[in-house]
Amino acid sequence: MSHPALRLDDVVHQRVRLGILAVLAEAKRADFGYLRDALDLSDGNLSRHIQVLEEAGLVSVEKGYEGRRPRTWVSATKRGRTALDAELGSLRELISRVDGKP
Repeated sequence: MSHPALRLDDVVHQRVRLGILAVLAEAKRADFGYLRDALDLSDGNLSRHIQVLEEAGLVSVEKGYEGRRPRTWVSATKRGRTALDAELGSLRELISRVDGKP
């Protein structure tokens, strides 16, 4: 049996990317501006983290317009939701071991 820390996914575990996936777990999709404000990030920083998640197949990005305003929406893919669930499971197990609870 491996230690739960070994099961943490480097792509998902990074603070901002974990935050993006957590926000997306609460909604079908989120607007770029909402993610930026909710996670207190710059446009460039958020864009880069979304790119990493997209390249890993964990999120999908949809660009369009709302009225005349350009919009970017981000959604978690099935693979992204599965990766978040696995990450949270590993974190729960890690916390349980540290707290001494089975």
